[in-house]
Parts: sequence; structure tokens; C-alpha cells
Amino acid sequence: MLDGVAMNYTFHWLPAFRALPDMLAGALVTLEVAAVSMLLGTVFAILLAVASGSRHRALRAIAVTWVEVARNTPSLFQVYMAYFGLGSLGLHLDSMPALLAGLTFNNAGYLAETLRGGLRAVPETQVRAARSLGMGAFQTFRLIVLPQLFRVVFHPLTNQMVWAILMTSLGVVVGLNDDLTGVTQQLNVKSFRTFEYFALAAAIYYGLAKAVTLAARLAAWRLFRY
Repeated sequence: MLDGVAMNYTFHWLPAFRALPDMLAGALVTLEVAAVSMLLGTVFAILLAVASGSRHRALRAIAVTWVEVARNTPSLFQVYMAYFGLGSLGLHLDSMPALLAGLTFNNAGYLAETLRGGLRAVPETQVRAARSLGMGAFQTFRLIVLPQLFRVVFHPLTNQMVWAILMTSLGVVVGLNDDLTGVTQQLNVKSFRTFEYFALAAAIYYGLAKAVTLAARLAAWRLFRY
């Protein structure tokens, strides 16, 4: 009894387990969206990290503004701005591109600070040594700085990937029906078995997060043993 009301809800797990193939297909879309947003976010984060240390005031201002907005506003707001905000300016994005834009913006803002700290961890003497050997600025950055940078920030990147997987669930608010949350919501609307479907979806999200973490640990062991 709860406040005099009998709790007589009957669980029906069989329909949820029958829908598991559809939910797993949605989970694959979730992974794809998270991976693309992380890839794009990392590229922008590198540019922002470099720009934040630039001598040009305009580049520093862009980097600081991006990071401040990304880190101090809700992720939902950022996805809404990509879908509804840009639409009001005449740039209409479908659900998938809008979600990717919002997640990429968010990932880049968070990773920029991580990468900026990683850049500071690379000894300046190695950069000067590479330049003294005749390497250009871009060649030095690509061959000397980047490998050491990613060694330093590998685990924070893993954490951000897990966060990106969980943030893909925001796609449902802009009409995305292909990812795990979207598929689960559609199943829920048809059957009203909310607890069963969303409990199973939560278990899948948990499994995805743990799989990414385990894969990252194995990759780190293989890449950074020496």
C-alpha cells in the first residue's frame, strides 16, 4: 500500500524481450552518433585548444566563448539551439544532424580544456628539438606533440565517449526515432509498458558504457605499455 492506493502493477517482460532486436538496432545507431560526435568534437577541440593559446585575440575570444557556452549551459539547450534555433534563422536541420551538431559542440567544449592541459604536459624542449632538426610547425605538431598528447588525455577521452553515448538520448526531444531511446519511446507508446522497456534500455546503455570502458582499457594496455 502507498498512501492507501494498492500497488497492483503486473510486470510483463516477454514483450520487452521480444523487442530486443529492435532496441539493439537502435543501440547501434546510438553508438554511431556518439562516435561521429566524438570524432568531430575532438577535431574541433584540438583547434580550440590551439586557438586558446594563440597570439590573435579574435581566435582566443572564439575559443573561450565556445568553451564557456558548452560547459555552462545544459546539453539539452545546445541540441534545441541546433534544431529550433538555427531553424528560426533559416537553417533547418533534420533530427540526426541537429543532434550531431549539439553533441559535437558540447564534446568540443569539454575536450578543449582537457586537450589544452594535455598540450601543456608535452615538454617544450621536445618541440624545440624537433624544430632544430628541420621539422616544420605542422610536422612537429603531428609527429611529436599529438602522439604524446593523446597518451595523456586518452582516459578523459574515454570518459567523454561514455558521456556522448548517454547524451544521444536527447535526440528524442527533437524527433529522432532511430536511436535506442527513440526506439524505446515508440515501443512504450504502443504498449504503455514503460518500466519494462525503459529498464531494458537502461541495461543496454549500461552495457554500452561498460563495453566502451573495457575496450579503452585494453587499447590503453596495448598502446601505452612502454
